[in-house]
Amino acid sequence: METLGALRAVLHSRAVLVLGVVVAIAVPAVTLPGLPSVAVWPVVLGLVPWVVGKYVLCPLRWRVLTNAGLGRWWHTRAYAESELLGLLTPGHVGADLWRMRRLTHAGLVRGDALASVAVDRLVGALGLTVFVAFAGSTLPVRMLLTALGLGAAGLVVVVLVRRFRPHLLPTGPLPPPRRLLQALVLSMGYQSTIALLLLGTLGATGHTLSPLELLGAFGASQVAGAVPGPNGASPRDGALVVALVALGIPWTAAAAAVTLKAALAWLPALALGGVSLIVTRRLLRRTATPVPLVA
Repeated sequence: METLGALRAVLHSRAVLVLGVVVAIAVPAVTLPGLPSVAVWPVVLGLVPWVVGKYVLCPLRWRVLTNAGLGRWWHTRAYAESELLGLLTPGHVGADLWRMRRLTHAGLVRGDALASVAVDRLVGALGLTVFVAFAGSTLPVRMLLTALGLGAAGLVVVVLVRRFRPHLLPTGPLPPPRRLLQALVLSMGYQSTIALLLLGTLGATGHTLSPLELLGAFGASQVAGAVPGPNGASPRDGALVVALVALGIPWTAAAAAVTLKAALAWLPALALGGVSLIVTRRLLRRTATPVPLVA
C-alpha cells in the first residue's frame, strides 16, 4: 500500500512527468549520433514488427490473462503507459506497479491486480524460454536453472503471502489452460519480433548472424535479467554485447546494435505511452477530486 501511494505521488508530480519526457527525448538524441555509421532500412524493418509485438501482442496477452472485463483499447493504453514508466525505472518495476494501479482504479481488488501482472510476467518468461527452444537454439543450462529458481521462489512467496497476507491473494479464478496457451502463443509471437529487431539493429552496423546464433545470444543474455538496471545499461544489455562478441561480432558493432535497440525503445514509448499517460493522469486527477455538495 505504501509503495502504491508513493508511486501515485510521483506520477502526480508535474516535475517528474516533464523529467520523463526530457529523458525520453534525450536518450536517443545523445546515443544515436555517437554510434558508428548505420543503415536506416534494416532498423526500420526491425522496428516496425517490434512495435506491433510490444504494443499490440503484449497488451492482448495481458488481457487474455486478466479477468476484469476491460476492453482491448483499455489494455493497449495502460500497457503503453506502463512501458514508458518501466523505461524510467530499474528492472522495469515501474511498469508493473502502474499496471496494478490502473487495474485497481478500474475496480479490481488488489490481489486480482497483483495476480494479473504476476501471471503475465510469468507467461512472458515462459514464452521466451519456449521460443528459444522451439527455434532450435541451444538453451543455456544457467537459463533453465534460473527459470527453475524463479519458479521455486514464486511458490515460496505464494506460501508466505497465503500465511501472513491472505488479502493480497486473488479472489477470482486463475486463467484456464486454454487462455494460458493462447497467452503463451502471443508471448512467442512477441519474442519473434524482438529477434527481428536485433537482426535489424545488427544488420544496420553491417554485420549479420544466423537467426539461431542470434537467438542463442539473446537467450543467454536473459540470465542477467535477474539483476535490475536502467534500460540500455543493464546487466542484460551488457551480457548481450558479450554474447554477440563471442559469436565473432566486433565490440563496436555489438555495442552499437545493443545501444541502438535500447535507444529505439524510447521512441514508441514516448509517442504512444507518453501521450496516453498525460491523458490518463488528468482523468485520474478528476476522479480523485471530490465533488462539492449542492446545498
